[in-house]
Amino acid sequence: MIHKNLDPELAPAVEPMQAIFGEIDKASLTLEDIPVMRKALASALAGMATNGVQNPNIICEERRIPGPEGDPDVRVKIYRPTDQSGTLPCFYHIHGGGLILGGIDEEQLKMELFAEKLNTVVISVDYRLAPEHPFPAPVEDCYAGLKWAAEHASELRIDPDRIVVGGESAGGGLAAATILLARDRNGPKVSFQYLIYPMLDDRNITPSSQQFTGNWPGWSKELNELGWLAYLGDQVGSDNVSPYAAPARANDLSNLPPTYIEVGALENFRDEDIDYAKGLMQADVSVEFHVYPGAFHGFEVANPMAKVSQKALNLRLSALEQALHPNRVKSQT
Repeated sequence: MIHKNLDPELAPAVEPMQAIFGEIDKASLTLEDIPVMRKALASALAGMATNGVQNPNIICEERRIPGPEGDPDVRVKIYRPTDQSGTLPCFYHIHGGGLILGGIDEEQLKMELFAEKLNTVVISVDYRLAPEHPFPAPVEDCYAGLKWAAEHASELRIDPDRIVVGGESAGGGLAAATILLARDRNGPKVSFQYLIYPMLDDRNITPSSQQFTGNWPGWSKELNELGWLAYLGDQVGSDNVSPYAAPARANDLSNLPPTYIEVGALENFRDEDIDYAKGLMQADVSVEFHVYPGAFHGFEVANPMAKVSQKALNLRLSALEQALHPNRVKSQT
């Protein structure tokens, strides 16, 4: 059933979004379904692949960098404008996928766009996935990559005072957790966090976390429960979960960087994202927050030309531009 508040321009995208995992029974998901889901997602994303064709205005370099102590190296891709002549800011990006899906190879077009439109170096991190690698492996991979980037700023020709960390969905949640780690370990200085419908709370106790079920487009209650189960195992929902796993658990949100958060009104993460934005503001963190009416999870991917998608994409770029190039923005005002 289509929700009465669904944006009419997004309605035609509902069926294709539902079809991605359409063969999987959402009512009885288990960890054994994850390999099938990965294949289904890879197939759905195949049409978006670049087939090796690279943006001529962007150079892409792949590296393997030291992972967390005792763990494997971490693969990253580094994107930079071909005409870079000096130091640039850095956008450290963490991909989405519910902690169980996705990777950086499917992100190439988006990372090239960020690097070109924002005149920035983009570092995209390929963290390990659950359930094969549960918490803390994924967030520790993300933190190791951030630490490496800051420590190699001169070699990478990035400004260590202008490092933005962000991502979408699970990537947004991992970004928030990575920044909490950086604060608490006296690690790299992060100038801004960019959290797009972030996955923050393993407890699934908000109204919105229970509202969008079954074959709801984008990400359903059942898929969300599967992702957290894969990540946390039998600790999911318990009192023992770390804020570095589920940032909604954090009691202290002070001394975090300025933040951009957005979420759709018709998705699981709506209420936990509202709560996180409120907590940041109450901790005296500068926050720009948007809730998009009629939008489900991943709405701008489902129909990038819809008015609500165009608005969201423009506001994202504007927020990142201001964070990455604050002096340039000031000079234009």
